Amino acid sequence: MTQDTMRAAYYDQTGIARDVLRVGEIDRPQVNDGDVLVRVHASGVNPSDVKSRRGAGRAPGFARVIPHSDGAGVIEAVGRGVSASRVGERVWLFNAQWRRAYGTCAEFVALPSELAVALPSNVDFATAACFGVPLLTAWQAVHIDGPIAGQSVLVQGGAGAVGHYAVQLARLAGAHVAATVSSPAKAVHARAGGAELAINYREEDLTGLIDGFTQGRGLDRIIEVNLVENAARYVDLLKPDGRVVVYGSDRWDADLPLGSFLVHGIDLAFFIVYNLAPARRAKAIAELTGLLENNGLSHTVARRYRLEDIVAAHEAVESGDVIGNVVIDIVQ
Repeated sequence: MTQDTMRAAYYDQTGIARDVLRVGEIDRPQVNDGDVLVRVHASGVNPSDVKSRRGAGRAPGFARVIPHSDGAGVIEAVGRGVSASRVGERVWLFNAQWRRAYGTCAEFVALPSELAVALPSNVDFATAACFGVPLLTAWQAVHIDGPIAGQSVLVQGGAGAVGHYAVQLARLAGAHVAATVSSPAKAVHARAGGAELAINYREEDLTGLIDGFTQGRGLDRIIEVNLVENAARYVDLLKPDGRVVVYGSDRWDADLPLGSFLVHGIDLAFFIVYNLAPARRAKAIAELTGLLENNGLSHTVARRYRLEDIVAAHEAVESGDVIGNVVIDIVQ
């Protein structure tokens, strides 16, 4: 390997992980104006990365893709217009592979300077590699429309990467928080994050338990990871004029019971974390940095893999059995 190349994971076509993912030596990215070049120490694997690699019904859009939007590392060089003082700075990365070919699953990534956020010295790289999608999504889902102190909130998938942070942030914001989970182990994890009630939706009476949790008033809001799967129960769970904050769905093309939503006054709010307005993102980063500096959040890096084991890492995320985040250690 030369100074002009790097080791990276990549795919040239979408499909099953073991069929399309490769690890090899490719050209190191160029640093354009406004960019920073980051030596990646850790790359976070999110469900969205897995869906993109599978194809999600479309071609990859680039001749070659280095996967993963989230990561952490050290700035090694800067492009014109970026202060040289950033060289040597520890950073966490987001949106690295959003509408771009090359993400963080490589020894180096070049990306706009604003996508590399200063990392507090008390946070390690593996933890920081899980901030971009999970933590920013959780913050926006909780704070999308102002204060929620005193509200009753249900976090769907409260043991997931986003859900676990959403539970914590909602509690910090003064809400009463319940969470849905799919196993006893995930219930333990959700309660460890601060959920006052963890409901195994596969085995327990969700509607009855939420009715007791809210003393018959209904939920003020639901933070939703899977709209289509869960929409039929909103009328039974939410108070009139309750809100559902939607950041995900396994499918987007199914019918919804909109007539009952209309009568009940259900308010649906959608967002995608990659497209947060700059001012909104800056507010989130400022608040989250303060929490991180003061060890105000708990983190769960569940599994760590070598770059060569990227197939196993993707398969672990696809399994749905991992409680916490999956990380690939680029620097061993």
